[in-house]
Amino acid sequence: MHRPAYALLVGTAAIMGVLAVTAAITLDRRLVDPEGFLGPAWLRLPLLVLGAFLLDLLPRTLWGSRMKPALMPAIVKERIRTHWDRERIILVVLGLVSFYITYVCYRNLKSFLPFIMGEDKYDRELHLIDRALMFGHEPATILHTIFGTGFSAHILSTIYLWFLPLVPLALAAWLVWSRNITFGYWFATSQCLAWSLGTASYYALPTLGPGFQYSYLYADLPNTGSSELMEALFYGRKGVIRDGAEGAVQSVAGFASLHVAITLLVALMVQYTLRNKILRIVFWVNFAITVVATLYFGWHYIADDLAGVVIALFSFWLGGLASGQKFDRHGLASHPTSTTSQVPVDAE
Repeated sequence: MHRPAYALLVGTAAIMGVLAVTAAITLDRRLVDPEGFLGPAWLRLPLLVLGAFLLDLLPRTLWGSRMKPALMPAIVKERIRTHWDRERIILVVLGLVSFYITYVCYRNLKSFLPFIMGEDKYDRELHLIDRALMFGHEPATILHTIFGTGFSAHILSTIYLWFLPLVPLALAAWLVWSRNITFGYWFATSQCLAWSLGTASYYALPTLGPGFQYSYLYADLPNTGSSELMEALFYGRKGVIRDGAEGAVQSVAGFASLHVAITLLVALMVQYTLRNKILRIVFWVNFAITVVATLYFGWHYIADDLAGVVIALFSFWLGGLASGQKFDRHGLASHPTSTTSQVPVDAE
């Protein structure tokens, strides 16, 4: 039933793993686990799976039992019986493990980029395209004039940085709570595809981004979380490339914008799989503000954002096909065609 999704999800993670290992051996550099919370990888994966399980059970049990211990076992057993069947467990484990491998390899391949492709090869060209599209003006200057450089900068920064917790939270939400199993495979597969295609784009057009290459354009901005992150990435890059820092990754690469790709992917998933209009509006607004923030702070060129949109649309479509979704003629709606034990679908 889920064989295409299995193949694409696991295959994407496997390809990223092979590429990362090959690059590490070729460069004589070791692979680094960039996120150090929860201990080593062999411990983190079981903890992530356990965390997803507890995140579903604990709040539900505490609320349903009204904090009465005698009622808790029955609630837990009922939830496990009706929701945590074999299909759900396979989805959660496979989705988390595949995404974890893909993301760690993405971070390492991104870190290896300047050692393989050289540094900032195409910043000048993309900067010239930006100016041409804006009729000789800088996109950053236009946005700073429109939105100002005061309070709005902090709002845009907050929305931009919200991306960091959004990625794991959204993945966990669709894996654990998607009513239809196929929706969980759809999102997990699309996420892995998007991060992989983003990695390929870095190697296709190596850039630093305008905030690093043309930092004078952003000198009028106040100190925000976004500017602090950019400064940390600058020194992190310097430490890896210039100072030979061990056990660290450099995380600077411009083309394409994965902030744009992933926030668009989440908005599309909300649009196609949820019926809540408020959530749809929230995540489309989140996507729009993220696009503005990438240009406002100099994280990306316009071409980077457009490439991010293309990556999201392609990943969303291919992930949907692999997971058994059927899009209508105009592509504005879809419905699952795969049968699951929880949500049977009549064969057409």
